[in-house]
Parts: sequence; structure tokens; C-alpha cells
Amino acid sequence: MLLCLLPSPTVCLRGAGVAVSQGKVASNWSGALSPCPAPTSACLSYPASPPTPAGLMGNVLEPALEPCCPDHAMKPEARVPQQASFSVVVAIDFGTTSSGYAFSFASDPESIHMMRKWEGGDPGVAHQKTPTCLLLTPEGTFHSFGYTARDYYHDLDPEEARDWLYFEKFKMKIHSATDLTLKTQLEAVNGKKMPALEVFAHALRFFKEHALQELREQCPSLPEKDTVRWVLTVPAIWKQPAKQFMREATYLAGLVSRENAEQLLIALEPEAASVYCRKLRLHQLMDLSSRAPSGGRLGERRSIDSSFRQAREQLRRSRHSRTFLVESGVGELWAEMQAGDRYMVADCGGGTVDLTVHQLEQPHGTLKELYKASGGPYGAVGVDLAFEQLLCRIFGEDFIATFKKQRPAAWVDLTIAFEARKRTAGPHRAGPLNISLPFSFIDFYRKQRGHNVETALRRSSVNFVKWSSQGMLRMSCEAMNELFQPTVSGIIQHIEALLARPEVQGVKLLFLVGGFAESPVLQHAVQVALGARGLRVVVPHDVSLTILKGAVLFGQAPGVVRVRRSPLTYGVGVLNRFVEGRHPPDKLLVRDGRRWCTDVFERFVAAEQSVALGEEVRRSYCPARPGQRRVLINLYCCAAEDALFITDPGVRKCGALSLELEAAEGGPDSAGTAPGRREIRAAMQFGDTEIKVTAVDVSTNRSVRAAIDFLSN
Repeated sequence: MLLCLLPSPTVCLRGAGVAVSQGKVASNWSGALSPCPAPTSACLSYPASPPTPAGLMGNVLEPALEPCCPDHAMKPEARVPQQASFSVVVAIDFGTTSSGYAFSFASDPESIHMMRKWEGGDPGVAHQKTPTCLLLTPEGTFHSFGYTARDYYHDLDPEEARDWLYFEKFKMKIHSATDLTLKTQLEAVNGKKMPALEVFAHALRFFKEHALQELREQCPSLPEKDTVRWVLTVPAIWKQPAKQFMREATYLAGLVSRENAEQLLIALEPEAASVYCRKLRLHQLMDLSSRAPSGGRLGERRSIDSSFRQAREQLRRSRHSRTFLVESGVGELWAEMQAGDRYMVADCGGGTVDLTVHQLEQPHGTLKELYKASGGPYGAVGVDLAFEQLLCRIFGEDFIATFKKQRPAAWVDLTIAFEARKRTAGPHRAGPLNISLPFSFIDFYRKQRGHNVETALRRSSVNFVKWSSQGMLRMSCEAMNELFQPTVSGIIQHIEALLARPEVQGVKLLFLVGGFAESPVLQHAVQVALGARGLRVVVPHDVSLTILKGAVLFGQAPGVVRVRRSPLTYGVGVLNRFVEGRHPPDKLLVRDGRRWCTDVFERFVAAEQSVALGEEVRRSYCPARPGQRRVLINLYCCAAEDALFITDPGVRKCGALSLELEAAEGGPDSAGTAPGRREIRAAMQFGDTEIKVTAVDVSTNRSVRAAIDFLSN
């Protein structure tokens, strides 16, 4: 990356609101230009909230920086990330519909211990996870989580339930919030609101306490402090504000502290699934393809009948599947692959579908992301919303809204009943499905409308839902499958669109993972749509736990994904020397006889750019005045690769780089001469699951507290 865009005399801006890096002048300054001994080019980046006069924007909040010697490296510099020591990895898969945790000890990384079986639940459903449901008392204090929360809320008196705060499927709110901040509110089922950060912290604290209690029981001698590496899963399509929000929630929940932030890793869900699938043997995979491709390495099937496998299977059975042993190397499918082979992971969860494409750099080594993570809100909750829309067609949208507000616990009962029937839906099912309506629903409808639900069904235009004599909605299998179609079609369209991109040509293997991937309806639709084009569709047997187990493996070796693609272009706003005919006249700023072009977008990393893990983009800064203790520099982002100005369409302020400075050592000498210029060197990493920044005071070689805030907008 070229750090200095234009050769020019180095300049300093003195006064409030100046940020200088690598020799370009920020357009938000309120001081005079003065020479600065150092490089032959200057770069100033925007501090937070520049002033409005002279065509500039915002208000000066903080004095910022002056120019220092630029880093003349043409490319980002790679640095091996330092990993904190740990005794155990605890991963939390925080899902939209269900969540859970798993762990492994550093001394035995091949054994993944699953969380305990959860109390409560639905008859006939395996409880390997617990519903993402949180119940708070009327006073807003924690009461319960998961099945316990759901069952307790179900048993509350309808009048009493109105005062309790019950949250479900609230993870989607973070994905859909366009203006996410630390003050964002979440609405409970009863309509009451609470800070989203507190809601997530309650849930994470629940998992922390359960996991640590289990660790203490299994290993009483294990010290609690600084021995756990926590891993938290998030969708790969989440933007930086959402990732930072989850990190802030872990701080509030007490999983880690800001001082030991490296104890928490953010894992991208499809990446975790990819890491786990590398370890699977053929008998642990279900191939949806009607026939295996002939003549190819990936199509070969080998019979496996070894005492090693039998011993492992016996161990799993004896421990009731709570301990899962993974291969020390890779599974047979991966062993057949060669460097350069490409595959796709489709993480179909409760709230979103996450797509990523990886290339194998070496059979037993690292992975390279070929295209930025893509997807959308096409999770299993889309089927639930379709069912709710169906109820609105039958009983009236106003009635459903009133019922949800007046009888929130009964509405939860109805969604539970639908969830149980949804799991039995399949493309080849012949018989109808019966969905129980709570008595509260039937009684409330009669009181509100003056006639019963059977009359409503006869009068409605929905002819594929009938009233059963047992007091249930009788839905044809075709009608149930129809509820899946919008969501399933969205998933398939996203997969096909990604496969059509030139960057991912040659993909022959698709891993279908996530809780929604358990659905026979989705499996059949994906195979019919994509199998014909030669794509081999594979589903792990424990598909709903794939991400959780993979997150544990990721915590053990976070460097397995070596190269990622930047989803957006990131940079800062700077001043460049104004060039006639090249720069727009409305960007001209004349100050002290010098002609500057304002609002120039200096790019740190471009959208779709491949960035290696540990690769750094460096900038050097100098405080604008002695004694300055804090610096804020605005960061901008956009989806385009070729944005020229921060005022271009699609370019927006997305965060702020903050540098907290200690008091400079030494003051003016006896002659009143100021000490030498103070240089702060900042290094930003864009190749990890989060954007990270570190900074060093060059004169003392001490670390400077540095952070990027994406939630301050």
C-alpha cells in the first residue's frame, strides 16, 4: 500500500482539530501551517468532528495530530500475532433460536466436551442446545435462561405475565439495526424495552457461570483467572459495530476484562464450521448427492473399519455424546483434497444464512477466503414469520397484534407448537400436520370477535388450513412446505449468485451446516437446485453442533484461516495538494497562500482486498501540542473500491480511532526550548475477525492505549 500519495513539503498544522499522519494535511483544522522538519510529504487524517467553516464539516471536539515521518513501505507489513496463554477453551455458540457452549483443555485438545443436557424442553426433541430465551423479573433482574425461562414464562398467570420481560430470538435485532449503539433498546414480548447490551450480558453471564461451574467440577485444581480463552460466535456477514457490540456485552457480563481483551476471540460462524468439517470422517457426513461424481478425488469412497474408529465410537456412546473426539490430523475427505481445491460453507441458522468460500492452501494447513462473506436474513425464523402472516390472513392482523400484546405467554405457547410441527415437515410427507391452538387463543378470539375460530377459518380465503375436531389447525403438507419457500428460495438464490462470481469458479463441494440445515425441506431443495450442476452437497451428521464444535477448534488454533477478504473499503479523510483539472473546484481550500483539496479519501484497505492474518497498515502521528492526552481520528468506509472523496455517495463515517496518550516525559529546558516532537506509531490489522489497532510511543517504546470505536455514531 502506498502510504504517501503526493510528494510535497512537510507541513504541520498547529491548533485545535488537527490530525496528521504520513504527510497529508487534514481538512478539518483551525490553525496555521508551519514547516516541520522530517519527510518530503505530509498526510493528515481527520480527527473526530471537524469544523464547519471554509467548506469543512462538523465541530472540533479534540485536538489531534501533526505530521511525522511516514512509513515508506509499499505493502502492509506482516506480524505474527501474539497469543495469550490458556488452559482451556470455552466456546459459546450464541444463536438466534438456540445456544450452547462446549470446551476443551489445552492438554487434550482433541477432546471436545459438550455442555450438559438442559432441563425442560419439547417432548421428542434432543436438547443438545437450549433456546435463546431470556426471562427477567418485572424489576428487570435476571430470572432464568433457556428452557427454564420458557417453561416458567409459560406457567405464569396471563395477567402476571404482562409484567415479566421475556426475550426470544433477539440476536436478529443486532443484525437488522442500522444505527446500533451501546444505547440500543430491545423490546420484550410484552412490549417493554430494555438496553440491548444488558439483555445480551445477562445471557452471556448465564453461560459463563454454567461453564465455569462445570470446569470446576471436572478440574477442581484449575485456576479461574486468566486460564480460559473464550470464543464467541457471530455471523460472518455482521459488520464491525455488531461485533464490537458483542465484545462490549462480554465485558459487561464479566467473561473478560478490557485489560485482558485478548482472552476473547470472535469466531465467524461459517469459518468455525469449516474448521470442524476438516476433521470429519466419511461416516460422519451425509452426502445429499444422488450419485457421487465419478473419476474425481472427492467422489471416492473408502471403507473404514478400524479398531481406532470403533474405540472412538464406543467412547462417544459411553459418555452419552458429551465428549467428542476429533482427528489429530484431518478427515478422509480433506485428505483427498489438494492445495488449491475450493469449497463453500453455507451456514443456515435461525436468523441468517452465511456463505463463505475457502481455498485449501495445503492439505493439512491453512485456509484462504476467496470472496467476502455474503448472505442475508434467510434463517429459520423466516418460516416462523410466514406462519404468523398466515395467521394474520385467517384471524386478522389487528387481532394477532392484540393477542401478542395481551396474552404474550399464550403466543409463546403457539410458537412452540408450530416449531414442533415445523421440524417434522418434509418434501415427501403425505399426511397433514396438526398445530395445537392454546385455549387462551381460542377463548380470546371468541371474546374479541364474537364468533369462534372455526367460523374464522370457514370465512377466510385460506383453503389449505382446516379446523380439526380435536381443536387444532389442520394444515396440509403442501401448505407447510409453502411456508418454507420464501426462505429456502432466498438461500438458494444467494448460493447460486455466489457460485456465479468469477473469484469462486471451480467450487465442487458445498457443506450445508447450521440448525436450519437439519430441515429435510431445505436439504431437498438445495440438492435439487444445485446437485444438477455437479455440486456435491454434504451435511455433517451433527449439523446443529457443527459451529459450536468448530468454535472450540478455532480457539485452539485461530490462525487456521490465514487470509480473509475485507468486506468494505476503510480509510480516513485527508487534504492533498490541489491539482487543477484533476480535483473538483468545490474541493479547493486556500489557507495561508497554499491550495489544498479537501475531503480526499485515503484508503487503508479496499473492499475485496485479500488481507493476511497479522498483516499491518501503519501510520505515524505526532500530537499537535505538548500535553495533549487524547486523539480521535474519524474512520470512513464504503462498499466501492474506487471512492475518491469522503463525500462520495456510499461513503460514510463508520468509527473513530482513539489514541490515549500518557504525559510526555520531560518538559521545556532551562532555555525554554520544547522537547523533541513526539511520534506515535499506530498499526491496524484488517485480516482478523475484528479490525484491531495497536500503537507505540516511538520515543519510549511504550504501548499507547489505542482502540477503534464503531458504536459512537
